Amino acid sequence: MTKTPDPIQELVTAARRKQILDAATQVFAEKGFHRATIKDIARVAGIADGTIYTYFASKTEVLLGILHRLNESTEREQQLMPESGQDLRSFFAAYLRQRMALLWPNAEVFQAVLPEVLVNEELRELYYQQVLVPTFTVAEHSFQAQSATGQIRSIDVALTVRAIAGLLLGLLTLQLLGDEVIAQRWEELPEVLTSLLFDGLQPGKETTHE
Repeated sequence: MTKTPDPIQELVTAARRKQILDAATQVFAEKGFHRATIKDIARVAGIADGTIYTYFASKTEVLLGILHRLNESTEREQQLMPESGQDLRSFFAAYLRQRMALLWPNAEVFQAVLPEVLVNEELRELYYQQVLVPTFTVAEHSFQAQSATGQIRSIDVALTVRAIAGLLLGLLTLQLLGDEVIAQRWEELPEVLTSLLFDGLQPGKETTHE
């Protein structure tokens, strides 16, 4: 017999996980993933060390939880599907603004954890398979649906999705490397990227859009 989920317990669990992830985000940003400990995270969260293991099996799972949250994995399918009749250009610009508004203020977190993701083969595989691949799949389905209805031309969906993701990650990396233009003007990037993707670089394409 399937046990009916307790909504109160689900809220308590979600609140506790958020508390732990908030603390871990602060600790990883300050110390980096390798130097941070479960004890550090528990201290910042104001809970016992063992409490963390009730919700996360390891420090690696805590990090994956942060990456899922920054990726907005549970909301991504809804985010990537335009509403019926919505202008595709406006939708795309709004989507980029929403993603950048979350990613850019958390640049220090990426700076702290990306080195570990790159050198730790197990963590890199987990991040790719559990976070990136499902996100690419959702995005590909969205692009395929828009192509099928004639909202966009026929494209190589898999490569297009990765190219757009690479643009965002590359721009964030530039900021982490100290690029002052990106640091000072990142809020303009959604419109710049939208214009590049929809208008290209050919003359005569300049159009002002809200």
